[in-house]
Amino acid sequence: MSHHNTRAKLRLAWLGVLGAAAVLLAASANPAEAGAIRAGFNAGNLPANDDGSTGSLSIGFNINFFGNTYSNLFANNNGNATFNSPQSTYTPFGLTTTTGIPIIAPFFADVDTRGAGSDLLRYGSGTVGTHSAFGMTWDGVGVGYYYQHTNLLNQFQMVLIDRSDTGAGNFDIEFDYNQIQWETGDASGGSGGFGGAPAHAGFSNGSGTPGTNFELPGSGVTMAFEDTNPVTGLVNNSFNSGGVLGRYVYEVRNGVPQTSVPVPPTAILAGLGFVGCMAGRLRRRKAAA
Repeated sequence: MSHHNTRAKLRLAWLGVLGAAAVLLAASANPAEAGAIRAGFNAGNLPANDDGSTGSLSIGFNINFFGNTYSNLFANNNGNATFNSPQSTYTPFGLTTTTGIPIIAPFFADVDTRGAGSDLLRYGSGTVGTHSAFGMTWDGVGVGYYYQHTNLLNQFQMVLIDRSDTGAGNFDIEFDYNQIQWETGDASGGSGGFGGAPAHAGFSNGSGTPGTNFELPGSGVTMAFEDTNPVTGLVNNSFNSGGVLGRYVYEVRNGVPQTSVPVPPTAILAGLGFVGCMAGRLRRRKAAA
């Protein structure tokens, strides 16, 4: 066999290896699921409003959140859920400070669902895999911002997933984002949906004590959460979600949320291992030739 033919076959083999690796990487980063928001969780809704809240809603299971057990929550129009009492605050405050109220907030900002073309806050029970779950969804066409603006719309969701199979009160907090176009309402110093006091996202037990709260990077920073920001845009990142962009999963075990960076997805490691294995085989084959 000529050296020319050997080199050609080696090039073809390498193309095959790289193509297979690309498929594995793409499968990890871009799963078949369209968007991060889960279907369902919409049996109930909060009628069009500004700064409103639901009454006490049953989660459907007990959760241990920083040492306190809850079975009910209040769904607040302004992008968050609270325990013990509802909350009407429209200008978002930092979740790492003393908030005075336990809160889980996928997108804490001045949501206004009264404008023509805005969807509503919807909520309800469902399942994630084999696990019971309760979700709150600001989705459909998306929700607008104060004052009744719908030129920009956001689509996001919070799902609490029962993981009592791993221990009493254990659960997962999941934040899902399909579209983030605005960050601030007019009454929070914003103009056209931007600037002023931008949105915060995360959770807190309300005490302000270190280790009892967490904020997503970009909280309170102008133009950080929008889709147009490739670094901190919520739809452009993920956490512990198996590569589903726009999905952030925080496992809460024994009352403590896990917020550290997880190991790389298994599929990526497998793809890199495959490339290394094939490269070794090709080197041995070339040496034999």
